[in-house]
Amino acid sequence: MNVHFTARHAAIPPDLKTYAEKRLAGLARFLDRATEADVVLSAEKSRQRVEIQVRGKQGRIRVAAEGHDAAAVMNEAFDLLDVKLKKERAKFREKKRRGGRETAAAAAVETAAGLPPRVVRADYFSGKPMSVGDAVVEFNLRKKEVLMFRMEGEEDRWAVLFRRKNGTFGLVRPE
Repeated sequence: MNVHFTARHAAIPPDLKTYAEKRLAGLARFLDRATEADVVLSAEKSRQRVEIQVRGKQGRIRVAAEGHDAAAVMNEAFDLLDVKLKKERAKFREKKRRGGRETAAAAAVETAAGLPPRVVRADYFSGKPMSVGDAVVEFNLRKKEVLMFRMEGEEDRWAVLFRRKNGTFGLVRPE
């Protein structure tokens, strides 16, 4: 990781530079995809301000702290960065794990509340009579999960065509 130090109206002592590099190395477990870090120390009268900005593939994280002692302000800024990085990491993990739980949780809430399951209307049918081969062609053109159609020669009977997990087609015809 590239670390850039900038001083505005002040000079950065070498011990603060080594401290900053040591703290960034300690935060490396959270900065696995970080590529650059900017540490800016600015002084105005008796007030010291430290800004730390970390850039990487996950985005940009910026923290700032100010006070009277440069070392204490630097320490406070790194503590803030540590908290922010842990929070971002936790959000990333929760987002990654959340995939199947949200739908199960929504279904559990509906059944726990005693509400009937929600029905969504879909137009996955063809009203014209057709053979199974024509239905397969129509199914591939529509790119839907299920196609309901009337059987050719038997206009009063419906059939359902669906794609199985292995890629073949399934056909449901009432007896």
